[in-house]
Formats: sequence, structure tokens, C-alpha cells
Amino acid sequence: MAEELILLDFWPSMFGIRVRIALAEKGLKYEYRDEDLRNKSPLLLQMNPVHKKIPVLVHNGKPVRESAIIVEYIDEVWHYKSSLLPSDPYQRSQARFWVDFIDKKLYDAGHRTWTTTGEEQETAKKEFIEILKVLEEQLGDKPFFGGESLGIVDVAMIGYSCWFYTYETLGYFSIGVECPKIIGWAERCSKKESVSKTAPDSKKVLGIVQELSKKSGSE
Repeated sequence: MAEELILLDFWPSMFGIRVRIALAEKGLKYEYRDEDLRNKSPLLLQMNPVHKKIPVLVHNGKPVRESAIIVEYIDEVWHYKSSLLPSDPYQRSQARFWVDFIDKKLYDAGHRTWTTTGEEQETAKKEFIEILKVLEEQLGDKPFFGGESLGIVDVAMIGYSCWFYTYETLGYFSIGVECPKIIGWAERCSKKESVSKTAPDSKKVLGIVQELSKKSGSE
């Protein structure tokens, strides 16, 4: 029986980006369905009735929800292909810790760098840079968080790096000045085929953010 894979997603979503990269790393073919988040499809509401959010990976009719869980699912089901998680149990636990750290810390701070103003925005930018500095320390001198090759922490983080240009442009600050190692890491990731053919253009992300902001009346 052939595998049926459907990805319900919204193209600039940092969480969807990581799923698409994981699928690309495994060389998996899938049907991509871009969602209108203001008019969610019946399939999305059926497959994720609790949160009603993207991304959702539908594998042979069964939904897998939440991006970090989806990436682990992909890695486990297609384990015979290149692995994103370390084989050592302790190293696996550490990788999961950093994925969790990224999602709990980076999203909120990053969001506030461009949706707030004044003192609140300055606080958000400082917090965002401090989080990146913690990640820089974890990266160290390795080319990737996963070592010599792309790992699950890299995959989790790449979605955010696609938004760096948006954060910088709308937040009026430079990530590269404060965190050059993170920018170097992002550039190395962008040269990977699974990333270059999957991740959206940073300027296109900025464009859609500005467009959606105008529609919502936040500009």
C-alpha cells in the first residue's frame, strides 16, 4: 500500500517550515495544502478539532498534530532514512530540551519585537537577543546544532531564521551584530538542499506579514 501524506499548512508558518524540511530531509513526497487561516478548511477542522491550527500531517488518513511532534513522528516512522534525532538516549533528551526551549522562549519574544512599540519593544528585542545568545553558546563551534549534519534542533530553529529579516526590519535592530554565530549557522543551513528548496524567501515572509498586519489594522 502506498503511503498517503497530506500536509495542511500555511506557507510562512515557522512551524510548518520545520515539518516541510523534515519531509525533505527524508525525501518524502506529499500533497501540500495551503490553508487560509481566516477561513479554515473542513479537513483542517476535522483533523485538528482541538486547536484548529496548522500544521497537521495526515498520514494514511490519520492526523499528526503539533510541529515538534510531527517532526519526531517523521523521524521515527521513516527511521531507515537519515536520522534527525541522536541515537544515544541522553543526547536525544538534550535535543528535545532545546527544541522545547526554542518554542517556549523564541516565538513570544520574536513576535513582540515587531508587534509592540516603545519600551515594550525594546524589552522584547533585548530578550530575543539574550535567547539567541543562549542558543549560540549551545551551538559552540559546531557547524550545526546536530554536529556535522542537520539535526532536529536545526530543523526546529530554521523556521525562525526565515523570520529574522522580518524581526529586524519591523523591529529596527540587527541580529547579525549581536549574534554572528547564529547568522553563520543560518547561512550554512540555507545551503542545504532540503532547506534551499523548501524554506520561503525572507523578503516574501516580510511582505505577507506587512500585508496581514494592514488587513488586521495593526499598522
